[in-house]
Amino acid sequence: MELLMPREKLSLHGAKSLSDHELLAIFLRTGIKGCNVLQLSELVLKEFGSLRGLLSADEKQFCAIKGLGKTQFIQLNAVMEMAKRYLLENLMFQPTFTDPETVRLFLQAELSGEEREVFLVLFLDNQHKLIKKDQLFSGTINAAAVYPREIIKAALYCNSSALILAHNHPSGEILPSDSDKMITRKIVEAAELMEMRILDHFIVGKNRCFSFAENGLI
Repeated sequence: MELLMPREKLSLHGAKSLSDHELLAIFLRTGIKGCNVLQLSELVLKEFGSLRGLLSADEKQFCAIKGLGKTQFIQLNAVMEMAKRYLLENLMFQPTFTDPETVRLFLQAELSGEEREVFLVLFLDNQHKLIKKDQLFSGTINAAAVYPREIIKAALYCNSSALILAHNHPSGEILPSDSDKMITRKIVEAAELMEMRILDHFIVGKNRCFSFAENGLI
């Protein structure tokens, strides 16, 4: 039986039928001398360890691999940004609280590649549709660095009635620290005073998310 090339396989069976290296081969389009595109894609994934490793690489790391260059790095970043915007549009056109998986996917795409801690807030209307997203704090996220009043002020400014909090752990660990729990409790209390709801707080790690709501912490 003749093996299908990635493009043919995708055309006949859909993108989900392709392996990671087959998807990458379609993106790369051509191989290099002595190495066809499928072999090159396997070598690239082996070098970075996974698709996530590849997608998290900076330009210097990416271009250090033979067969990869600045043009491909720019194209890959454009593809990633389109994926983020697609997920963001999904959030804006449907009730986010009833579709937590879309929220997870968006937050992972938005935060998992960050090398420093970032605190993000999704501001929702009374139908739980997204009004806007805002990165309010960055650096070392602890009880001293996150100001509940700034979050509530931003929520009042855009007339938000419900919020989803999120921050990343660059280490990959997703279990909340005592500081994470304290921050969340303070924000929940501040929101309640203004008759706002904190629907959830997600911690984003490596390909995983921890939900405060799902674990009874909100």
